[in-house]
Amino acid sequence: MASGAAGTAGERTSPEQARRAWPRWLAGGVALLVVAAVAVVWADGGARLLLGVGGALLAGRGGHLAAGAAGRGRAVGWAVAAAGVLALTLAFGSAGVAGRVLLVAVPAGLLVGALTLLGRGGAVRRSGHAALVWWALVTGLLVVTGLLADWERAADGATLVGALGLGLLGVVLLVGASSLRAVAARPAPARPAACAGCACGAGGCGIPR
Repeated sequence: MASGAAGTAGERTSPEQARRAWPRWLAGGVALLVVAAVAVVWADGGARLLLGVGGALLAGRGGHLAAGAAGRGRAVGWAVAAAGVLALTLAFGSAGVAGRVLLVAVPAGLLVGALTLLGRGGAVRRSGHAALVWWALVTGLLVVTGLLADWERAADGATLVGALGLGLLGVVLLVGASSLRAVAARPAPARPAACAGCACGAGGCGIPR
């Protein structure tokens, strides 16, 4: 799925746009992988780190949606931005609060992602079915862990799943950066020599067809 998304982005991006975009995609992918790795090994602050980074991403995405949409789309964008700001605020609280928020936010995020993929067609819709199964398995595992063991351990599991999801997003960005870099390396199409000084400047081409 990552390669398909990268391929689609490459097909719709000009070499000039790709030259500006691929370094940002590369930096973003590396940063997300680093955050995911730190969240896994940082027992006391991993949940807060994930919540803060996830909140910042949501706030930025929501603001972008609100700025480029109208009506219902703008309202959705502001709602997403507000949720991101709330998550970012809670990230400065205790590790226990952050873990409990992730215990709810991670399954909710998986469900929203699965439903979004299901709303599209082709291979993306099939990925949505797989994501829906993954959501059911993760949610069931977290609930069983909370009921049979304790909810703190379930929150730790949600943190691990969230870190894996963030790492997967980082891999998607790296694949996209590679695809964009390939687009950026394409030479500009050469114009025929006969085009120099011909009628193209007047709105028509003087090359016989």
